[in-house]
Amino acid sequence: MAPTFNAPAHEALAFGDFQLVPAERVLLRGGRPVKVGSRSLDILIALVARRSEVLSKDALIAEVWPDTLVEESALRVHISTLRKALGDGEGGVRLIANVPGRGYCFVAQVTELTVGTASVEVSTASASAMPLLAKMPALVAKIVGRDELIADLVQTLQEQRLVTVVGPGGMGKTTVALGVAHRFAASGQAVGFVDLASVADPDLVASAVASALGLPVRSSDLIQEVGAAIRARPLLLVLDSCEHVIDTAAAVAETLLSLAPDLRLLATSREALRTEGEWVHRLQPLALPASDAVTAEEALRYPAVQLFVSRASSVLGGYKLDDAHAPVVTEICRRLDGIALAIELATGRLDSMSLQALAKSLENRFQVLTRGRRTALARHQTLRGAIDWSFSILPEGEQALLRRLAVFNGPFTPDAADKVAGDGDQGVEDGLLNLVAKSMLNADVDSGERRYRLLETMRAYAAEKLEAADEGAEWRRRHAAFYRDRLAGAEAEWSLRGPADLLDATGLLGNIRAALDWCFSDEGDPAVGVVLTADAVPLWFQLSLVDECLARVQAALAWLETTPDPDPRVRMRLYASLGFPQMRAITGFPSGVEAWRSTLEIAEAIGDLDYQARALWALWIDRVNEGEAREAMAFANRLAELAEAAANPTDQLIARRVRAWSLLMLGEIEPAITGITTMLKAYGSNPRRSDMARFQYDQRSTARITLARALWLRGDADQALREVTDNIAAMTAADHTLSLAHVLSDAACFVALWRGDLDLAERFTALLRQHTSAQALDVWHTYGDCFEGELRIRRGDTAAGQKLLRSGIVELEAARFICYHNAFQGVLADSLMRGGETHEAAAIVDAALHRSERTGEGWCRPEMLRIRGELFLRLDRHDEAKASMVAAVDLASSHGSLAWELRATISLVRMQAAADRDGARGRLAAVFGRFKEGFDTEDLIAAASLLAELGG
Repeated sequence: MAPTFNAPAHEALAFGDFQLVPAERVLLRGGRPVKVGSRSLDILIALVARRSEVLSKDALIAEVWPDTLVEESALRVHISTLRKALGDGEGGVRLIANVPGRGYCFVAQVTELTVGTASVEVSTASASAMPLLAKMPALVAKIVGRDELIADLVQTLQEQRLVTVVGPGGMGKTTVALGVAHRFAASGQAVGFVDLASVADPDLVASAVASALGLPVRSSDLIQEVGAAIRARPLLLVLDSCEHVIDTAAAVAETLLSLAPDLRLLATSREALRTEGEWVHRLQPLALPASDAVTAEEALRYPAVQLFVSRASSVLGGYKLDDAHAPVVTEICRRLDGIALAIELATGRLDSMSLQALAKSLENRFQVLTRGRRTALARHQTLRGAIDWSFSILPEGEQALLRRLAVFNGPFTPDAADKVAGDGDQGVEDGLLNLVAKSMLNADVDSGERRYRLLETMRAYAAEKLEAADEGAEWRRRHAAFYRDRLAGAEAEWSLRGPADLLDATGLLGNIRAALDWCFSDEGDPAVGVVLTADAVPLWFQLSLVDECLARVQAALAWLETTPDPDPRVRMRLYASLGFPQMRAITGFPSGVEAWRSTLEIAEAIGDLDYQARALWALWIDRVNEGEAREAMAFANRLAELAEAAANPTDQLIARRVRAWSLLMLGEIEPAITGITTMLKAYGSNPRRSDMARFQYDQRSTARITLARALWLRGDADQALREVTDNIAAMTAADHTLSLAHVLSDAACFVALWRGDLDLAERFTALLRQHTSAQALDVWHTYGDCFEGELRIRRGDTAAGQKLLRSGIVELEAARFICYHNAFQGVLADSLMRGGETHEAAAIVDAALHRSERTGEGWCRPEMLRIRGELFLRLDRHDEAKASMVAAVDLASSHGSLAWELRATISLVRMQAAADRDGARGRLAAVFGRFKEGFDTEDLIAAASLLAELGG
């Protein structure tokens, strides 16, 4: 007896030699599928459905792109593509007409056909009698985000007889398989769909296949009988959900393929069938935007967001994504790993909660995502059900391994898995490979080193299982201990490889965070946590994660100081970390000076020369930030003595750099340049990551900051600018935020402003703000306010500029960062003086000069003397004005600061020009003639103009 295939009737629309089946979204020509894009097909369906009716461009866009803002040009591109696929216009036959000013119209003659019959007898000898569609589930909703994949699989099945779509539960394997099956059916090919999900007994797989094909059971060798029945018939057979009967499904597939040469077989499973000739496609999550900071238009380019919007529209009776909600929707899709089922279940909650509430509720995703379609299989009605299905059929050993892997947060290596999740002497390698094969674990070999990672959804599920088994503490302790041991001595490794490379290779950061969260929890082990914290400090600082580092260090010290006999070395390292706020230009934390003094005291007690050097350097930085030039030099000398005593060449070079900076602060320009150039020549051009870990900045970059400032003061403005721009480029390439911010705040912005290049100063200031807004670098950000204030003053917005400068100076004083206090005060005083507020300006200048005399900060004292001279001049106190300006010229000359000497000379010459024109001209010409570069700078242009006025 011939088998009967049950096939519903389908409407087809015929025009020319084309057949369009809208329900199946298939276009045929001469019985063969026509490859056409999804949007182009939507346009064709819309035009044919309203044939002879002109559809406006807006109407077509609204129908084809209902939730997306699309330009008219996109519609024209798809119309052009569609016409090409249809051969529109060939032989003078027009199918789609463009009605100028109105839109488009389908003008070909269309005939309605019925494809398939309700009950068709099939002769085993006649393949042509096969129905177009066998027993198969209907597509309940439009498939989103998989059109290209479905088309590729249809093509692959023309070339490969067995294709298996592999992926974890909820990824959408069945949906993709149905999409492929419907494409085949719509093209006139027979399809059989076998749902194995409800088949609990492997012995019943053959019966399920026969039943799906409408074949009666007539013998004990049922597969042979099925093979004989379909031997001469082209057929696509879909075996859906094979994982729990994988061995039998593989055997059935192999047997049927050997018996029926025209058979194509598509399987879906959590793991590959591993049969001969199998083509495996691993189904990936729906694509997501790389960042949550997206507009609606940008977000809707990605399938995960498209699916969310489509399903939300169904739930809410219409939903349009806007720019305000796009970041929230993107975040939800990311937290659900782009898993189709999870996204569908999430949108199902939108009738009872807002988007924001839904995003927040995903911390308990397995409780929230529990409302799938009532008619769906149980495992597709909740997210937990989908994963339970896969988890329940794992062998016990693999279930245990998956639970333990939940302790990892981010990528991990096979070695980490073995040491953390291994059970005694038994390795975990086979278990890892099996979990990857069964789509429960992701593997990445692109980096050259094999790494594994659990999707966040799977990790949350495994963590629940771990806690339910009352095993969490044991495996989390092993995880924390592993990363404690992994980081021990890692600073030396970072000096060779760099922290970013190490982070990428082993997923350190996420796992350190997870380990520390557990260590300082109620059930954790703080003793492990404090050691891990101390060892992680170099990583945090090299990655510029300052806020996170300080919070972790404070938590570790809070526990450590309560213990009766704390490890002095760990205490020393933690105090050193806590000392970084005053080095790092960070407010909101207590001063780090006391922490560094504690560090130095402990280091001296235990004889640790390394941390003695770090502490002396930090205490030097503190004096620098306070503007205490003489005290800073004293610490610089102590550091140099320690480096000499320790015979440490690297520390000797760093001490030389530190002394050069102190010399510059004191106003000794030429010795500073000599010291820093000697240091740079010996230090070399390659970054020394170990020095960055110890002293937090790139030492070559910091030295070049000193050199740039000193070169400008000496009168070498062009060389100073080259040092600045090269340094910015180097630190940008190195991706070290702290060093880059240091270059911008301490050299680049100053040099640009001193040159009078306001556009360049504006670019540098914007860059400084950008790189100091995301971390606890608020003092450097305040420097940006001061630079912005000066820019506004110079561009004529005096009131706004003075306001920024005043507030910035107050903030810097409160934070005790007054290293450049006199420089900023000088700009404010000069502005106030020019605006006629001479008394306030004079008070500011007098206070700055008094402070520089007390502290020894001499580098900008000539400029303050010049401004005081200008103030006296405005008050008609000419003798005092001349004395102050002459003092400025003489002090600048003694310092070797040609730049300040020129400024002071210009002021003096302008005052004296009327009384002694020739003497004034000669004085200015003598200073001007000593410059060899920088003639496009503001001061030199002013000097040249004044000489011209004086006839020089």
